[in-house]
Amino acid sequence: MAHIPVNHPARPVYRVLAGLIGLYIVVFGVFGIVETAGDDLFSRGSHWVLGLRTNLAFALASVVFGLVVLFGAAHRGNLGHLLNLTIGVVFLVVGIAMLTVLQTDANFLNFSMSTVIVSMLFGLVLLATGLYDKVGPPEGAEPEPEVRDNSGAHPGR
Repeated sequence: MAHIPVNHPARPVYRVLAGLIGLYIVVFGVFGIVETAGDDLFSRGSHWVLGLRTNLAFALASVVFGLVVLFGAAHRGNLGHLLNLTIGVVFLVVGIAMLTVLQTDANFLNFSMSTVIVSMLFGLVLLATGLYDKVGPPEGAEPEPEVRDNSGAHPGR
């Protein structure tokens, strides 16, 4: 069974990273809605916002996912841990899926290669945040095992 750290000391740093990602996604979505207002939902125009190509559907989805990421970063319980894990996987899967249809008519979210890269990076950071964001009672956190043997004797060598 995999070990997911409980009450990791770097937890606040990971929550700040997740919050910054969520804030970027919300700002990107709002600017994307403003930029693509009046276009079709799944248009394939060349609208660029904050370095990423977008359409109205992708901008709307970004606002929703950004708010969920912000909620997960602000939530101190295990719900934030589960949201970050889930959303991290969703970003990775969407990035891979959009990479496979990048130069086809199936690219309904109007992704570019830079959008795929950012989606993958955000997915990895959110996945790491979810892995280190688990909360438990202080007595439930297991101390890290001692790696070094201070006696100097190493059996089997």
